[in-house]
Amino acid sequence: MAVAKAVDDLTKALRRLPGVGPKTAQRFVFQLLARDRKGASDIANALHNAVESVRHCNQCNNFSESPVCNICNSPARDRSQICVVETPADLNSFEEAGVYRGLYFVLMGKISPMDGIGPDDLNIDELLEVLQTNPVNEVILAMNITLEGDATADYLSELIAERGLKITRLARGLPLGGELEYMDKGTLIEAFHRRVPT
Repeated sequence: MAVAKAVDDLTKALRRLPGVGPKTAQRFVFQLLARDRKGASDIANALHNAVESVRHCNQCNNFSESPVCNICNSPARDRSQICVVETPADLNSFEEAGVYRGLYFVLMGKISPMDGIGPDDLNIDELLEVLQTNPVNEVILAMNITLEGDATADYLSELIAERGLKITRLARGLPLGGELEYMDKGTLIEAFHRRVPT
């Protein structure tokens, strides 16, 4: 073995991150150990702290350090709406955009048969319980615009429709400033079929 076992173990651990291949992981390890040992310690401590202290919010399933997160605890949020998203990163995107003031539910994934992920692997039962025990009027399905996202939204629509709640999905179509000649076929089809009166 050309490198120490601890270096090899760390390289393998970093490869678990999405988008990090063997060379990138090795470059990270060598950089941290050769030039930034304090940074490596800071990363290790922060990661250990996050693993020990971060849990899932009992209401929205987002990451939280307390049983109920700050969003769910906020009296300023509109409790009549729940926006269902795939990941905490999606929730953060809405919060950063500042366009939504209701509550959320984070599925922590999407239905993806190719990856062996079915409805039972998501937190759908918890979502249905939240819808049953809270005064919700509208469920916004904010899945990513992918085949898996659409399959997840379609599956949820059927389950939620049985409860008589209003269900909406994010609009799709042309981006602001987009030029038709550069749009992909799928975007053009969605924009055409979801056109609105002026």
